[in-house]
Amino acid sequence: MVRSVVLLLAWTAISAMETYAQTAPGCGQTDVKFEVQNEGRQHAMPSPEPAKALIFFLQDDARFNSIPRPTTRFGIDGVWVGATHANSYFYVSVDPGEHPLCANWQSCVVLTRSRPIAATHITAEAGKAYYFRAKDLESTERPPAEVVFEPVNSDEALVLMSSFDFNTSHPKK
Repeated sequence: MVRSVVLLLAWTAISAMETYAQTAPGCGQTDVKFEVQNEGRQHAMPSPEPAKALIFFLQDDARFNSIPRPTTRFGIDGVWVGATHANSYFYVSVDPGEHPLCANWQSCVVLTRSRPIAATHITAEAGKAYYFRAKDLESTERPPAEVVFEPVNSDEALVLMSSFDFNTSHPKK
């Protein structure tokens, strides 16, 4: 009986995450899932191409007190561009202009209320770098579990990235 209830709660949470992903600006299709590979902490920092902007996506799990940690996928303009897992980051190159952005937990088992998605937007300028952090928050003292998606200044981003792993990801087949 308990196992059935846990499975029902997990299925309900996954269904809710997929519903949210369909409606948030910047998010991609709900059926796209990513495999994430950790590339370690030794990664050269690129400069933006002259006609492009760079967007760095950081996942900060410092205040996420449950296991497993969420895998977070990130979207731009309605397309998922990659994913992270547990204190990590990646970056993408984009054209200048306005872009809706999305952060969504692809997978996470949280048996309390949760807000697994967040959205924002950016007006990117050619030659500039932008940093966005998805802070995963969960504790027994402060439900619901949630992802908070916010811009981060370059100094703070560099501090975080020095202790985070660089990730690569690709859609699962």
